[in-house]
Amino acid sequence: MAAIAYEDFEPGRTFDLGKVEIDRAEMLEFARRFDPQPFHLDEEAGRKSVLGGLCASGWYTASLWMRAYVDHVLADSTSQGSPGGNELSWSAPVFPGDVLHFQLEVTGRRRSRSKPGLGLVELTGTADRGADRVLRFSFVGLFGTRDH
Repeated sequence: MAAIAYEDFEPGRTFDLGKVEIDRAEMLEFARRFDPQPFHLDEEAGRKSVLGGLCASGWYTASLWMRAYVDHVLADSTSQGSPGGNELSWSAPVFPGDVLHFQLEVTGRRRSRSKPGLGLVELTGTADRGADRVLRFSFVGLFGTRDH
């Protein structure tokens, strides 16, 4: 099959990006390096926080989602990067052992007016733990077209 291109991103299409179990050791290593807040590093501090326990950094959760996006979509696509996004929310804490289901939804698209052969795709990424949404963000992806 040919690489995923702009034309494959029909509004309303969803991509299942798989499931990931939150690994405690990896979660702690990420927190030590990138987000060393007490509730991400220490059980007791987590219990005393409004989060109710040692929990993952939202950036860690977003990084896991990004890896799944690369593995399931971007690695075999005409992606040319992203100019950014406009929303990011962490609506529930994520704990070691949680299993998260990652998804991508296409919410819109248009061809670039300034760069022939490129299209801008509006995307929403989500992570769910069972019935609970724990991550949601929207962004734009740039993808090459097949006809250029």
